[in-house]
Amino acid sequence: MATTHFPEGIVTNDARWLFDGVDLAALAKEFGTPLYVMSETLIRQRCAELRSAFLARYPGTRVYYASKAFQTLDMLRIIKNEGFGVDVVSGGELYAALKAGIPACDIIFHGNAKTDEEIAYAVESGVGRLAVDNLEEIYRIEREAARAGIAQTILFRVTPGVDSHTHRFISTGSLDSKFGIPLEASETASYAAALRECPHVKFAGLHFHVGSQLMENSSHLAALRIVLDFAARLIREFGLEVKELNMGGGFGIRYLPEDEAPALSDFVDPMMALVREWSEREKLPLPACAIEPGRWIVGEAGLTLYRIVAVKEIPGVRTYVAVDGGMGDNIRPALYEAKYHAAIVGRAGTRLDTVANRQKRVTVAGRYCESGDILIRDIELTDPQPGDILAVFSTGAYCHAMASNYNRAPRPALVMLRDGCARLSVRRETYDDVIQREK
Repeated sequence: MATTHFPEGIVTNDARWLFDGVDLAALAKEFGTPLYVMSETLIRQRCAELRSAFLARYPGTRVYYASKAFQTLDMLRIIKNEGFGVDVVSGGELYAALKAGIPACDIIFHGNAKTDEEIAYAVESGVGRLAVDNLEEIYRIEREAARAGIAQTILFRVTPGVDSHTHRFISTGSLDSKFGIPLEASETASYAAALRECPHVKFAGLHFHVGSQLMENSSHLAALRIVLDFAARLIREFGLEVKELNMGGGFGIRYLPEDEAPALSDFVDPMMALVREWSEREKLPLPACAIEPGRWIVGEAGLTLYRIVAVKEIPGVRTYVAVDGGMGDNIRPALYEAKYHAAIVGRAGTRLDTVANRQKRVTVAGRYCESGDILIRDIELTDPQPGDILAVFSTGAYCHAMASNYNRAPRPALVMLRDGCARLSVRRETYDDVIQREK
């Protein structure tokens, strides 16, 4: 029967925990721990929902996968197969996207501080869109586009000045942000003048992103109203054509059992209604609209398996359950207090889940030499013991992507599941891998 824990795809059967039809304890035994586990089935289900709830309902729209959430060659090939574009934020992400076969014309290159080398690489590769984040970037793009003898299409990434009520480290739409162009009249005139001076830079439209892990749509709608008003100003005062409008991502997912994540339609339907109302009111052409989901596609499609190394009880204070991973494979709790849910999915020795039914409130601690290396505080686990396998749910976004070799720890392997089968997608690092670049 299905467990009360999530994510979708988890089923328990006679003390066995299955994810996408694969036994999690068996995965830990075969591939070792820590282990990232991704469900291709769940990823493709989210892609299908994007088509039905957005692309099919609103002709002319586009989806770009925000690949910084989870970018491997395997994942990029899935996105290509699903027919979506990709947004990248570095030369390395662009390189991987091209290696995976993503057409360059289907790639948007973001970033608030692109290097000259990255701009040249993007232009020479034929990237479909560069999202401009500052005034100097227009001239730098012009230089590289003129050298290549092409016209490079750009979007202005704008800062709508909306408080998204999320953690300050993942809020990107407020006025005081390192991201985006402020919507000030003097700034607007400077950007319009730069476009007139740069004949190889082709302006297509606007992009905005208000933040990440948002559980309701008010910030998106407030930002969209501001950006649409700005678009009308660009058209009427500066003669610019706003043919495209990229509304970013940030749609929230479930991390904890009590979370109630909204449906995709709760975001895109009212946003598209606003765009249509604006078009009719202003008597302006409807722009081609795009969204950039990342976490929403992969977050709940992933989990991480750990082996419990030690259980340390401090009487009257706390019980620590120490695992063989931590901030090196999931920096998010230490970086911005992200919260996760977990469960024991495999028992050491012959102990069965049906026998070991004592609940204990514990704190799950990582193995790294930092007091802040805590994965989960105050969670109820069923009789955790050394050797047990712990699954932390909803780790598909930003865990593999942000993994490090802190304490010289090799990064984990990653397996992809589909139709009850597992394939090794990223092999585990070795000690040799960790030092291979050193002289």
